[in-house]
Amino acid sequence: MSTTLAAMILAGGKGTRLLDLTKKVAKPAVSYGGKYRIIDFPLSNCAHSGIDAVSVLTQYESSELNTYVGNGAKWGLNGVRSVTSVLTPKQTEKGSSWYRGTADAIYENLDWLDRVNPEYVLILSGDHIYSCTYNEMLKKHIQKGADCTISVYPVPMEEASRFGILVTDKEDNITQFVEKPKVPVSNLASMGIYIFTYKTLRDYLLADHDDETSEHDFGKNIIPNMMKDQRKLVAYTYDGYWKDVGTISSLHEANMDLLMSGNPAINFYTVQGENRILSEDAHSTPQYIGPKAEVSDSLINQGAIINGEVKHSVVSGEVTIEEGAKVINAVVMSGAVIAKGAHVEDAIIGPNTLVEENETVLGKKEDIALLVNAKAVR
Repeated sequence: MSTTLAAMILAGGKGTRLLDLTKKVAKPAVSYGGKYRIIDFPLSNCAHSGIDAVSVLTQYESSELNTYVGNGAKWGLNGVRSVTSVLTPKQTEKGSSWYRGTADAIYENLDWLDRVNPEYVLILSGDHIYSCTYNEMLKKHIQKGADCTISVYPVPMEEASRFGILVTDKEDNITQFVEKPKVPVSNLASMGIYIFTYKTLRDYLLADHDDETSEHDFGKNIIPNMMKDQRKLVAYTYDGYWKDVGTISSLHEANMDLLMSGNPAINFYTVQGENRILSEDAHSTPQYIGPKAEVSDSLINQGAIINGEVKHSVVSGEVTIEEGAKVINAVVMSGAVIAKGAHVEDAIIGPNTLVEENETVLGKKEDIALLVNAKAVR
Protein backbone atom coordinates (compact mmCIF):
# COMPACT_ATOMS: atom_id res chain seq x y z
CA MET A 1 0.00 0.00 0.00
CA SER A 2 1.22 3.49 -0.79
CA THR A 3 -0.50 6.75 0.05
CA THR A 4 0.16 10.48 -0.12
CA LEU A 5 -0.76 11.31 3.48
CA ALA A 6 -1.14 9.02 6.51
CA ALA A 7 -2.58 10.28 9.80
CA MET A 8 -1.50 9.19 13.27
CA ILE A 9 -3.74 10.34 16.13
CA LEU A 10 -2.10 10.42 19.57
CA ALA A 11 -4.86 9.29 21.95
CA GLY A 12 -3.03 7.73 24.88
CA GLY A 13 -2.79 10.47 27.50
CA LYS A 14 -4.23 10.13 31.00
CA GLY A 15 -6.09 13.45 31.02
CA THR A 16 -5.60 13.74 34.79
CA ARG A 17 -6.93 17.32 34.91
CA LEU A 18 -10.36 15.96 33.96
CA LEU A 19 -10.33 14.22 37.35
CA ASP A 20 -12.90 11.44 37.79
CA LEU A 21 -14.13 11.70 34.19
CA THR A 22 -10.92 9.99 33.07
CA LYS A 23 -10.46 7.60 35.97
CA LYS A 24 -11.64 4.63 33.91
CA VAL A 25 -11.77 6.02 30.38
CA ALA A 26 -9.22 7.66 28.08
CA LYS A 27 -9.63 11.41 27.58
CA PRO A 28 -10.45 11.14 23.83
CA ALA A 29 -13.43 8.91 24.71
CA VAL A 30 -14.97 11.52 27.05
CA SER A 31 -18.44 12.77 26.12
CA TYR A 32 -18.89 16.17 24.49
CA GLY A 33 -21.81 18.13 23.09
CA GLY A 34 -24.59 15.75 24.08
CA LYS A 35 -23.89 13.07 21.45
CA TYR A 36 -20.20 13.19 20.55
CA ARG A 37 -16.92 11.97 21.97
CA ILE A 38 -13.77 14.07 21.69
CA ILE A 39 -12.12 11.55 19.33
CA ASP A 40 -14.93 12.15 16.81
CA PHE A 41 -13.33 15.47 15.83
CA PRO A 42 -9.91 14.41 14.51
CA LEU A 43 -11.41 11.29 12.93
CA SER A 44 -14.14 13.29 11.18
CA ASN A 45 -11.54 15.81 10.01
CA CYS A 46 -9.44 12.97 8.56
CA ALA A 47 -12.46 11.49 6.80
CA HIS A 48 -13.42 14.83 5.23
CA SER A 49 -9.79 15.36 4.16
CA GLY A 50 -9.88 12.15 2.13
CA ILE A 51 -7.10 10.55 4.17
CA ASP A 52 -7.16 6.82 3.48
CA ALA A 53 -4.73 5.57 6.15
CA VAL A 54 -5.48 6.53 9.77
CA SER A 55 -4.12 5.08 12.98
CA VAL A 56 -5.24 5.84 16.52
CA LEU A 57 -2.49 5.31 19.13
CA THR A 58 -4.08 4.40 22.45
CA GLN A 59 -2.60 3.56 25.81
CA TYR A 60 -4.18 4.66 29.12
CA GLU A 61 -7.53 2.96 30.00
CA SER A 62 -7.95 2.21 26.33
CA SER A 63 -10.59 -0.56 26.26
CA GLU A 64 -13.63 1.70 25.75
CA LEU A 65 -11.80 3.91 23.25
CA ASN A 66 -10.50 0.91 21.28
CA THR A 67 -14.01 -0.51 21.03
CA TYR A 68 -15.49 2.84 20.05
CA VAL A 69 -12.98 3.46 17.24
CA GLY A 70 -13.23 -0.11 15.97
CA ASN A 71 -12.50 -0.34 12.26
CA GLY A 72 -13.37 3.29 11.55
CA ALA A 73 -16.84 2.57 10.12
CA LYS A 74 -18.48 5.47 11.99
CA TRP A 75 -16.36 7.89 9.98
CA GLY A 76 -16.36 5.97 6.68
CA LEU A 77 -12.72 4.99 7.12
CA ASN A 78 -13.21 1.25 6.64
CA GLY A 79 -13.45 1.12 2.85
CA VAL A 80 -11.69 -1.09 0.34
CA ARG A 81 -9.03 1.56 -0.25
CA SER A 82 -8.88 2.96 3.28
CA VAL A 83 -7.71 1.59 6.60
CA THR A 84 -8.15 2.53 10.25
CA SER A 85 -5.89 0.87 12.80
CA VAL A 86 -5.94 1.06 16.59
CA LEU A 87 -2.32 0.76 17.74
CA THR A 88 -1.50 -0.02 21.35
CA PRO A 89 1.89 -0.48 23.07
CA LYS A 90 3.06 -3.94 22.10
CA GLN A 91 5.35 -6.59 23.48
CA THR A 92 8.43 -7.34 21.40
CA GLU A 93 11.55 -9.45 21.84
CA LYS A 94 12.97 -6.53 23.84
CA GLY A 95 10.03 -6.56 26.26
CA SER A 96 7.09 -4.20 26.61
CA SER A 97 6.55 -0.71 27.95
CA TRP A 98 4.29 2.28 27.61
CA TYR A 99 5.15 4.94 25.07
CA ARG A 100 7.82 7.20 26.55
CA GLY A 101 6.59 10.33 24.78
CA THR A 102 4.78 11.55 21.68
CA ALA A 103 7.76 10.92 19.39
CA ASP A 104 8.37 7.49 20.90
CA ALA A 105 4.74 6.56 20.20
CA ILE A 106 5.30 7.21 16.50
CA TYR A 107 8.72 5.50 16.54
CA GLU A 108 7.22 2.34 18.04
CA ASN A 109 4.78 2.19 15.12
CA LEU A 110 7.20 2.82 12.26
CA ASP A 111 6.40 -0.69 11.02
CA TRP A 112 2.79 0.45 10.40
CA LEU A 113 3.99 3.57 8.60
CA ASP A 114 6.46 1.58 6.52
CA ARG A 115 3.65 -0.73 5.37
CA VAL A 116 1.48 2.27 4.44
CA ASN A 117 4.51 3.92 2.81
CA PRO A 118 3.27 7.54 2.81
CA GLU A 119 4.98 10.56 1.31
CA TYR A 120 3.81 12.68 4.24
CA VAL A 121 2.66 12.01 7.81
CA LEU A 122 0.04 14.01 9.70
CA ILE A 123 0.42 13.89 13.50
CA LEU A 124 -2.70 14.84 15.50
CA SER A 125 -3.85 15.02 19.09
CA GLY A 126 -6.92 12.98 19.97
CA ASP A 127 -8.25 15.45 22.54
CA HIS A 128 -8.96 18.77 20.79
CA ILE A 129 -12.31 20.17 19.62
CA TYR A 130 -12.18 21.69 16.13
CA SER A 131 -13.62 21.12 12.66
CA CYS A 132 -11.51 21.44 9.51
CA THR A 133 -9.81 19.60 6.70
CA TYR A 134 -6.04 19.28 6.42
CA ASN A 135 -5.87 19.69 2.63
CA GLU A 136 -4.75 23.34 2.58
CA MET A 137 -2.11 22.63 5.22
CA LEU A 138 -0.72 19.77 3.11
CA LYS A 139 -0.81 21.97 0.00
CA LYS A 140 1.25 24.63 1.78
CA HIS A 141 3.70 22.01 3.07
CA ILE A 142 4.32 20.76 -0.48
CA GLN A 143 4.47 24.22 -2.09
CA LYS A 144 7.00 25.44 0.50
CA GLY A 145 9.12 22.30 0.24
CA ALA A 146 8.89 22.02 4.03
CA ASP A 147 10.32 19.28 6.20
CA CYS A 148 7.70 20.05 8.84
CA THR A 149 4.59 22.25 8.84
CA ILE A 150 3.01 23.17 12.18
CA SER A 151 -0.57 24.36 12.50
CA VAL A 152 -0.66 27.43 14.74
CA TYR A 153 -3.34 29.41 16.52
CA PRO A 154 -3.10 32.81 18.23
CA VAL A 155 -3.90 32.47 21.95
CA PRO A 156 -4.28 35.11 24.69
CA MET A 157 -0.81 36.17 25.82
CA GLU A 158 -1.59 35.19 29.43
CA GLU A 159 -2.16 31.57 28.27
CA ALA A 160 0.85 31.36 25.95
CA SER A 161 3.12 29.66 28.50
CA ARG A 162 0.91 26.53 28.26
CA PHE A 163 1.86 25.92 24.63
CA GLY A 164 4.75 25.50 22.27
CA ILE A 165 5.30 29.07 21.05
CA LEU A 166 6.59 30.05 17.60
CA VAL A 167 8.04 33.10 15.91
CA THR A 168 7.79 33.35 12.11
CA ASP A 169 9.12 35.60 9.37
CA LYS A 170 7.04 37.24 6.62
CA GLU A 171 7.12 34.03 4.58
CA ASP A 172 5.73 31.93 7.49
CA ASN A 173 9.07 30.23 8.02
CA ILE A 174 9.51 29.33 11.69
CA THR A 175 12.51 31.18 13.11
CA GLN A 176 12.03 30.33 16.80
CA PHE A 177 10.26 27.53 18.68
CA VAL A 178 10.12 27.18 22.47
CA GLU A 179 8.06 24.55 24.27
CA LYS A 180 5.97 26.08 27.11
CA PRO A 181 8.20 29.12 27.75
CA LYS A 182 8.01 30.83 31.13
CA VAL A 183 8.20 34.21 29.40
CA PRO A 184 6.62 33.88 25.93
CA VAL A 185 7.91 36.16 23.16
CA SER A 186 4.86 35.50 21.00
CA ASN A 187 1.26 34.28 21.31
CA LEU A 188 1.44 32.08 18.21
CA ALA A 189 0.81 28.64 19.67
CA SER A 190 1.40 25.22 18.21
CA MET A 191 -1.85 23.25 18.00
CA GLY A 192 0.02 19.96 18.17
CA ILE A 193 -0.89 19.35 14.51
CA TYR A 194 2.15 18.53 12.36
CA ILE A 195 2.75 17.45 8.79
CA PHE A 196 6.16 15.88 8.20
CA THR A 197 7.82 14.64 5.05
CA TYR A 198 8.02 10.99 6.03
CA LYS A 199 11.60 10.24 5.02
CA THR A 200 12.82 13.18 7.10
CA LEU A 201 10.62 12.31 10.08
CA ARG A 202 11.79 8.71 10.02
CA ASP A 203 15.45 9.75 10.20
CA TYR A 204 14.78 12.04 13.18
CA LEU A 205 12.76 9.40 15.02
CA LEU A 206 15.53 6.84 14.63
CA ALA A 207 18.11 9.31 15.93
CA ASP A 208 15.86 10.36 18.81
CA HIS A 209 15.32 6.75 19.86
CA ASP A 210 19.08 6.30 20.29
CA ASP A 211 19.47 9.53 22.30
CA GLU A 212 19.47 8.56 25.98
CA THR A 213 19.07 12.21 27.04
CA SER A 214 15.89 12.73 25.00
CA GLU A 215 12.36 12.93 26.42
CA HIS A 216 11.18 11.56 23.06
CA ASP A 217 8.73 14.40 22.56
CA PHE A 218 7.93 16.35 19.40
CA GLY A 219 7.81 19.74 21.11
CA LYS A 220 10.83 19.19 23.35
CA ASN A 221 13.09 17.19 21.07
CA ILE A 222 12.15 16.48 17.46
CA ILE A 223 11.19 20.03 16.44
CA PRO A 224 14.07 21.75 18.35
CA ASN A 225 16.50 19.31 16.72
CA MET A 226 15.11 20.12 13.29
CA MET A 227 15.42 23.84 14.07
CA LYS A 228 19.04 23.32 15.15
CA ASP A 229 19.75 21.52 11.88
CA GLN A 230 18.19 24.42 9.96
CA ARG A 231 15.52 22.24 8.42
CA LYS A 232 12.67 24.07 6.70
CA LEU A 233 9.82 24.47 9.21
CA VAL A 234 6.72 26.38 8.17
CA ALA A 235 3.69 27.68 10.08
CA TYR A 236 0.12 27.20 8.88
CA THR A 237 -2.33 29.54 10.62
CA TYR A 238 -5.72 28.06 11.55
CA ASP A 239 -8.54 30.59 11.94
CA GLY A 240 -11.53 28.49 13.02
CA TYR A 241 -12.78 27.31 16.41
CA TRP A 242 -10.27 25.25 18.40
CA LYS A 243 -10.38 24.22 22.04
CA ASP A 244 -8.02 22.16 24.15
CA VAL A 245 -10.46 20.56 26.61
CA GLY A 246 -7.82 19.63 29.15
CA THR A 247 -9.60 20.83 32.31
CA ILE A 248 -13.09 20.61 33.80
CA SER A 249 -13.65 24.33 33.21
CA SER A 250 -12.48 24.19 29.57
CA LEU A 251 -14.65 21.12 28.89
CA HIS A 252 -17.65 22.93 30.39
CA GLU A 253 -16.87 26.06 28.40
CA ALA A 254 -16.56 24.09 25.15
CA ASN A 255 -20.01 22.59 25.73
CA MET A 256 -21.52 26.01 26.47
CA ASP A 257 -19.96 27.27 23.22
CA LEU A 258 -22.49 25.11 21.35
CA LEU A 259 -25.56 26.90 22.64
CA MET A 260 -27.53 29.32 20.48
CA SER A 261 -28.08 32.10 23.04
CA GLY A 262 -25.29 33.98 21.28
CA ASN A 263 -23.61 33.15 18.01
CA PRO A 264 -22.33 29.64 18.77
CA ALA A 265 -18.56 29.49 18.59
CA ILE A 266 -18.78 26.10 16.88
CA ASN A 267 -21.96 25.59 14.88
CA PHE A 268 -23.24 22.04 14.35
CA TYR A 269 -26.71 23.17 13.35
CA THR A 270 -26.13 24.43 9.81
CA VAL A 271 -22.88 22.78 8.72
CA GLN A 272 -22.84 19.98 6.17
CA GLY A 273 -20.27 18.16 4.07
CA GLU A 274 -16.67 18.62 5.08
CA ASN A 275 -17.55 20.40 8.35
CA ARG A 276 -19.99 17.81 9.65
CA ILE A 277 -18.82 15.91 12.73
CA LEU A 278 -19.53 12.20 12.43
CA SER A 279 -20.30 10.05 15.46
CA GLU A 280 -22.00 6.91 16.69
CA ASP A 281 -25.77 6.72 16.27
CA ALA A 282 -27.09 5.36 19.56
CA HIS A 283 -30.44 4.38 17.94
CA SER A 284 -32.16 5.74 21.01
CA THR A 285 -35.79 6.65 21.57
CA PRO A 286 -36.90 10.23 20.84
CA GLN A 287 -36.36 12.81 23.55
CA TYR A 288 -39.40 13.54 25.73
CA ILE A 289 -40.25 16.96 27.18
CA GLY A 290 -42.93 16.57 29.88
CA PRO A 291 -45.97 18.81 30.44
CA LYS A 292 -44.43 20.57 33.45
CA ALA A 293 -40.94 20.84 31.99
CA GLU A 294 -39.25 24.18 31.35
CA VAL A 295 -36.49 24.05 28.77
CA SER A 296 -34.64 27.04 27.30
CA ASP A 297 -31.40 27.61 25.38
CA SER A 298 -30.34 23.99 25.79
CA LEU A 299 -29.12 21.09 23.71
CA ILE A 300 -31.12 17.93 24.45
CA ASN A 301 -30.07 14.65 22.86
CA GLN A 302 -32.02 11.50 21.93
CA GLY A 303 -33.56 9.41 24.67
CA ALA A 304 -33.54 12.18 27.29
CA ILE A 305 -36.63 12.51 29.48
CA ILE A 306 -37.13 16.04 30.79
CA ASN A 307 -39.76 16.72 33.45
CA GLY A 308 -37.90 19.44 35.35
CA GLU A 309 -36.26 22.77 34.52
CA VAL A 310 -33.31 22.96 32.12
CA LYS A 311 -31.66 26.27 31.24
CA HIS A 312 -28.50 26.96 29.21
CA SER A 313 -27.33 23.35 29.45
CA VAL A 314 -26.13 20.41 27.36
CA VAL A 315 -27.98 17.17 28.10
CA SER A 316 -26.76 13.87 26.63
CA GLY A 317 -28.77 10.84 25.57
CA GLU A 318 -30.67 8.64 28.02
CA VAL A 319 -30.62 11.31 30.74
CA THR A 320 -33.59 11.65 33.11
CA ILE A 321 -34.38 14.96 34.79
CA GLU A 322 -37.26 14.45 37.19
CA GLU A 323 -40.04 16.82 38.15
CA GLY A 324 -38.92 19.68 40.38
CA ALA A 325 -35.24 19.25 39.47
CA LYS A 326 -33.28 22.25 38.18
CA VAL A 327 -30.33 22.06 35.75
CA ILE A 328 -28.74 25.42 34.94
CA ASN A 329 -25.53 26.15 33.01
CA ALA A 330 -24.56 22.50 33.26
CA VAL A 331 -23.35 19.52 31.24
CA VAL A 332 -25.19 16.27 31.98
CA MET A 333 -23.60 13.19 30.41
CA SER A 334 -25.22 10.02 29.11
CA GLY A 335 -27.39 7.95 31.43
CA ALA A 336 -27.34 10.37 34.38
CA VAL A 337 -30.41 10.86 36.56
CA ILE A 338 -31.22 14.16 38.22
CA ALA A 339 -33.81 13.23 40.86
CA LYS A 340 -36.77 15.22 42.17
CA GLY A 341 -35.91 18.52 43.79
CA ALA A 342 -32.22 18.34 42.95
CA HIS A 343 -30.40 21.52 41.92
CA VAL A 344 -27.47 21.33 39.50
CA GLU A 345 -25.77 24.56 38.42
CA ASP A 346 -22.36 25.45 36.95
CA ALA A 347 -21.49 21.76 36.94
CA ILE A 348 -20.62 18.67 34.94
CA ILE A 349 -22.48 15.48 35.84
CA GLY A 350 -20.64 12.35 34.66
CA PRO A 351 -22.07 9.34 32.80
CA ASN A 352 -24.59 7.20 34.71
CA THR A 353 -24.32 9.48 37.73
CA LEU A 354 -27.19 9.86 40.18
CA VAL A 355 -27.93 13.24 41.70
CA GLU A 356 -30.19 12.23 44.54
CA GLU A 357 -33.48 13.81 45.63
CA ASN A 358 -33.01 17.37 46.87
CA GLU A 359 -29.23 17.10 46.42
CA THR A 360 -27.39 20.27 45.44
CA VAL A 361 -24.41 20.33 43.08
CA LEU A 362 -23.34 23.96 42.76
CA GLY A 363 -20.15 25.27 41.23
CA LYS A 364 -19.07 28.75 40.33
CA LYS A 365 -18.54 30.05 36.83
CA GLU A 366 -14.80 30.11 37.43
CA ASP A 367 -14.82 26.81 39.38
CA ILE A 368 -17.08 24.23 37.74
CA ALA A 369 -18.37 21.46 40.03
CA LEU A 370 -17.96 17.81 38.99
CA LEU A 371 -19.98 14.83 40.20
CA VAL A 372 -19.21 11.29 39.01
CA ASN A 373 -20.60 8.26 40.84
CA ALA A 374 -22.13 5.75 38.35
CA LYS A 375 -25.05 5.07 40.72
CA ALA A 376 -27.86 5.68 38.21
CA VAL A 377 -29.84 2.60 37.23
CA ARG A 378 -32.21 2.82 34.27
